[in-house]
Amino acid sequence: MRGALRTGLEALRWARRQIDGQDRWEAYLERCAAHGHPPLDRAAFERRRADAKAAAPGARCC
Repeated sequence: MRGALRTGLEALRWARRQIDGQDRWEAYLERCAAHGHPPLDRAAFERRRADAKAAAPGARCC
């Protein structure tokens, strides 16, 4: 039972990180560090990501 609970909690943690963008943010910070340039703050990062998504909607209908 404990293994199933742990697996369930890990799945919830993964889902939360996907929904709130934490994984994308951490990957961005790692890329900035690797290339030696200062990162944007979190709000600016999310704003730029949303603008890029709106500019290239892809297969979305709206």
